[in-house]
Amino acid sequence: MRNSSKRLKLLVGLVLLQVIVLLGLAFSYIAVDWYGKEIRLETAPVDPRDLFYGDYVILNYEISRLPDEMWHGGAAQPERGQRAYVLLRPSTEHPELYEAAGIYDERPDAGTEDVVLKARVEYAWDGNIELTYGFERYYVPEGTGKALEEQRENMQVAIKVAPWGQAKLSRLIIQP
Repeated sequence: MRNSSKRLKLLVGLVLLQVIVLLGLAFSYIAVDWYGKEIRLETAPVDPRDLFYGDYVILNYEISRLPDEMWHGGAAQPERGQRAYVLLRPSTEHPELYEAAGIYDERPDAGTEDVVLKARVEYAWDGNIELTYGFERYYVPEGTGKALEEQRENMQVAIKVAPWGQAKLSRLIIQP
């Protein structure tokens, strides 16, 4: 009898732990909207289609390919797959847009207007470092991807970046 009682308590404890972890993950994603700072980035989309998910826009950011002079890491160059942190600052020409100020192998200290994004190094080659951030795809209603592609010259994205570093794409902005 005691053995089955212990097993039941263990099972209930494990189920509660799983529920807490799932709620924590969901809350952290929602909390980005509440506590995140919104920044804008320039982009140019490409319009592919996914058979399972419909239309989506692949977004290519100015901050996705940076000169290797911006690298401030321990190694001479970062390695493929390595985690990197990109320090962003408001642009001097267009203060509503953010631009890269440096790439680091550890999270740098950021000023009050600065933002740090986590990235993954795709490659470092020919004087450039190619980075991905995890928000390169944006799903759109079916049939609208081509129209967005035609407006790519006037497109920006709004990204929400939480103080703990989590970021998510919140919306596409079409400039007139």
